[in-house]
Amino acid sequence: MKRIYMDHAATTPVDPEVVAAMLPFFTENYGNASSMHAFGQEARQAIEQARESIALLIGAKPDEIIFTSGGTESDNFAVKGIAYARKDKGNHIITSAVEHHAVLEPCHFLEKNGFQVTVLPVDETGLVDPVDVKKAITDKTTLISIMHANNEIGTIEPVREIGAIARECGIAFHTDAVQTFGRIPVNVADLNVDLLSASGHKLYGPKGVGILYIRKGTRIVPFMHGGEQEKNRRASTYNVPGIVGMGKAAELAGEHMEREAARLTSLRDRMIRGILDGIDHSRLNGHPVLRLPNNVNVSLEYVEGESMLLSLDMEGIACSTGSACSSQSLEPSHVLRAIGLPHEIAHGSLRFSMGRVTSDDDVDTVLTVLPRIVDRLRAMSPLYGKKH
Repeated sequence: MKRIYMDHAATTPVDPEVVAAMLPFFTENYGNASSMHAFGQEARQAIEQARESIALLIGAKPDEIIFTSGGTESDNFAVKGIAYARKDKGNHIITSAVEHHAVLEPCHFLEKNGFQVTVLPVDETGLVDPVDVKKAITDKTTLISIMHANNEIGTIEPVREIGAIARECGIAFHTDAVQTFGRIPVNVADLNVDLLSASGHKLYGPKGVGILYIRKGTRIVPFMHGGEQEKNRRASTYNVPGIVGMGKAAELAGEHMEREAARLTSLRDRMIRGILDGIDHSRLNGHPVLRLPNNVNVSLEYVEGESMLLSLDMEGIACSTGSACSSQSLEPSHVLRAIGLPHEIAHGSLRFSMGRVTSDDDVDTVLTVLPRIVDRLRAMSPLYGKKH
């Protein structure tokens, strides 16, 4: 049975060229990049080359790139670091209801420690209204954090407009670009951002490495201490193979992004049409146009997402569900609830996220298999039976 992987929003396979670039730094060039001897300086040189590749991809300066362990750390660093660095100016943070938990949870932590957080609503497509952002600003606002694109429903947020508002008001602006970095054009100047988070394993690089872009002149308090790495902003021995891998992945992404985005957009749109036309009581979640090239998120009424997910997996198709049942929670995705879906529909949601290995045949297979699974599960649903 052929296996089809449509969960690239969760993680991606490491590109063979990335693996090849990393391998010498496990066995040959294994020096600690903080060491002064030749072994250490070889590692240091590789790190700086990776820093340049990543900076080039997002239009930043190399010394504005800080290496971290991944997107979660980068988000935590940005939110907590700015909050504490500017607490003498205010204690108010603005974010949105559809942010990743790596932003929402640090905000909740700060609320318990004397900060005030405004969580903005989104419309039915998942968009934050820049007007709402402007209205929420007070004289105590020190940070705005709005993601570039949502990891579940794929909606691309009006970050440029929000960033312009933040800049006009002298407020630090952070965006979680984990899902957009390497997939669509990301330029820190165009987006008007002061801080930007990204992760290596979302763009065919290794897990366990990420970056936080910090605009030159932005004051931030580090929350990892114990060494002088990254100009005293992030203590820890450098993950040299991981950093090299992320740098190579960024380099490759820059070469393939435009062509790959166009290809995936075509596959995405065909898959959306096929599902909506081929399965009754189905709906698209997220913005119909302003969405990631590889994201298809749909709700299918009268069936549970987890049941569909397991049935698809038995057919060799991997995707993810909008339900959080598999994580010991009966609550559906906070993102789907934020766009107004009732519990019963949110629980019947699936996210398909395509990548470089996805083919036309893979889409055809999903469009053949999914309706059959939905029909079988609905036949066992008493709710569906009552409606029909």
